[in-house]
This record gives sequence, structure tokens and C-alpha cells, in this order.
Amino acid sequence: MPPVLFVHGLWHGPWCWVEHMVPWFRSRGYEAQAATLRRHDARHAPGLRTTRIKEYLDDVVEAASRMSSPPVVVAHSMGGFVAQKYLEDHIAPAAVLVASVPPSGILGASLRYGSRHPLRLLRVNLTWSLYGVVSTPERAREMLFSRQLPDDLVHDYQAKLTDDSYFVYTGMLFGRPDIARVRRTPMLVIGGEADKTISPAEVAATAKAYGAELTMFPDAHDLMLEPGWEKVAERIDAFIRAR
Repeated sequence: MPPVLFVHGLWHGPWCWVEHMVPWFRSRGYEAQAATLRRHDARHAPGLRTTRIKEYLDDVVEAASRMSSPPVVVAHSMGGFVAQKYLEDHIAPAAVLVASVPPSGILGASLRYGSRHPLRLLRVNLTWSLYGVVSTPERAREMLFSRQLPDDLVHDYQAKLTDDSYFVYTGMLFGRPDIARVRRTPMLVIGGEADKTISPAEVAATAKAYGAELTMFPDAHDLMLEPGWEKVAERIDAFIRAR
């Protein structure tokens, strides 16, 4: 079986994959690692807000190079956008996009959030800081977690969230991956029916753009941490083995 490299999204770190997915895949014989995108070791790391997508892409390239062979890339949310950029120029046996920013970018998610919280979105743009979107357990639940996830876990996970790059956020507003080049990689696209960040329609549009398999789960944005995470893992495993 090929190695599996997990890539986290905005506000997160490798911990979101290490919580369940990395040990689950290792227990089934995979070489599994979670990439660390730079400056996610502190809530407000110096230079984080002005980090660029190219730098996160370099982190993924480096993490993949340390594995025994080109890995399957499993990427979440913003990490999914970075993974699409990675697939433009790098060979992978397969890829899995989990609640990923679509190839059309993050404008739709931004407009939906702004319609609910216009002052918070204004503050994001004035301060170049994304942390206010998830700065409390209540805000984190709205963006990332379903009502089914217990309160104690929401508090634990929210405490690990960091600020993130405003430059990466704006890069996802206006940048676009090269769909024709990304389509060369066999792909599974996974989404959550209760996701308030990346809509089910955007997930379906991503799958259509890449001619990918599509699977929806009844969970929210952080499918790798939701109560149904094991079913997500089983679906990814089945997809990889079927290749």
C-alpha cells in the first residue's frame, strides 16, 4: 500500500489527524504521517498572518519527500486547496479531499460567513487575523463541529486552534488550481452534510470538476474529529485499496 500524508487546514495543526486518523491507518499497515504547515506551533506565531500558499505548498512537498514513496495525499479544508496546487506538479497515486476549499476558491464560504457575521468578517479584514472566527468554543462549533460532538471535546479542540494566514485566505479568494493537471490524479472527494463552512454543493462541484468519486457523511466540517470519523477512515481506506 502507498504511504498516506495527511494535510491540515486553517486554524488546525497535525494534531487534528493524529487524534484518530494517523493511528487508525498505521494500525492497518500504512506508513501514515501528518504534515505540519509552518508557524502552527503557537496561537499567534510571528509571521503567520503573512505566510503565503507557496510556503504551505513547500511544507507539503518536503513532508512527501520524507516518505518511502510518493504518498496518497489526504487533505482537509484549506489543506485541500494546497493539495490541489501540489497535484499540479507532483505525482501521487491518489488524493482525498475532505471538506476541501473548492477549485473555485473560498469566496462562497466567505460570503456565507459574512451574511451571518458581517462585523466579524470586517474585523478579519481590518486586523488581518482569522482567529476571531474560532476564538471561543461556541464560534468553533459553528464553523467546525456538529451538535453531536460533546462539549468537552469542542473545548479541548478549540484550545488547540491557532490564528492563520490572512495572505493564504486572500490567495484562496483569487487563486485557482489548474483543473486539467489536477484531474490526472485519481481522487475521492468527501464532504459533510452539516458543514457550515464548505457547503455540500461546493463539495459536489469539486468532485464534478475533477471527475472524482463523491461521498457525503452526515457530519460537520471537521469530519476527522466528528463522532463519525471512523466511517470516514474506512471510506478512505477502501478507496486507496481499490486503486
